[in-house]
Amino acid sequence: MKNLFGSMVDIAIARLKEFEPNALAKSPDGYYVAYSGGKDSDVILDLVRRSGVKFTAHHHLTTCDPPELVWHVKEQRDVIIKRPELTMWQLIRKKGMPPRRNARYCCEVLKEGGGQNRIVVTGIRWGESAKRSKRKMIESCYRSKGKQFLNVIIDWSTDDVWQYIRDRNINYCKLYDEGFKRLGCVLCPMSREVERDIKRWPKIARAWERAIKATYKDDPSGKFIFKNPEEYWQWWLDRDRSARKSDDNQMMFFED
Repeated sequence: MKNLFGSMVDIAIARLKEFEPNALAKSPDGYYVAYSGGKDSDVILDLVRRSGVKFTAHHHLTTCDPPELVWHVKEQRDVIIKRPELTMWQLIRKKGMPPRRNARYCCEVLKEGGGQNRIVVTGIRWGESAKRSKRKMIESCYRSKGKQFLNVIIDWSTDDVWQYIRDRNINYCKLYDEGFKRLGCVLCPMSREVERDIKRWPKIARAWERAIKATYKDDPSGKFIFKNPEEYWQWWLDRDRSARKSDDNQMMFFED
């Protein structure tokens, strides 16, 4: 990451300036910055501030965010924090099932609703995953017509991100200093760090447990695979089993 400030940073800022007329044509507020509170969004927030483009920054609470992350987000005075209409626990009860790796409705409802008819600046990068390696710098949203994404640091590596943070002395969530590689919801269905999250945030884990057990349905016929709410909860914690649509060739009670 040779001469980062003279190359990659200039390119990222040039991207922001290039597409700003398009952002202003969609909204007088300019860009909609999707700020998660993670390291990548700390970088894009600093970039839009430095570039001089017009923007509003937004963070969507999920109600199962790590408290340390929420505190960090609140330190960003120009970030608008949106509280959801339903908490995660209310959403689970409404859906009648918990979110899973292959049924992750929670992100769509709690995180991805903002930025309609705006250009949304994100911190998505090719180096994050095989799936994201196929993303483009500028994209249209398939769910919301008129909404576009500008992935302004899409070609940065993780090392590039951390060098930028250190060189600019940017404040970041201190969970990274404890060994966390990525930040997200406590007990996110996509995370395998189940024991770590339960130990670190027991109150949030108990809220998950109560909400999930509340969606258990007793079935005397034995058609469904779970004998009681506790077995159902343990199944959900098992990321391999809960990712499958069926177990032992029996139907899940929410697969109607």
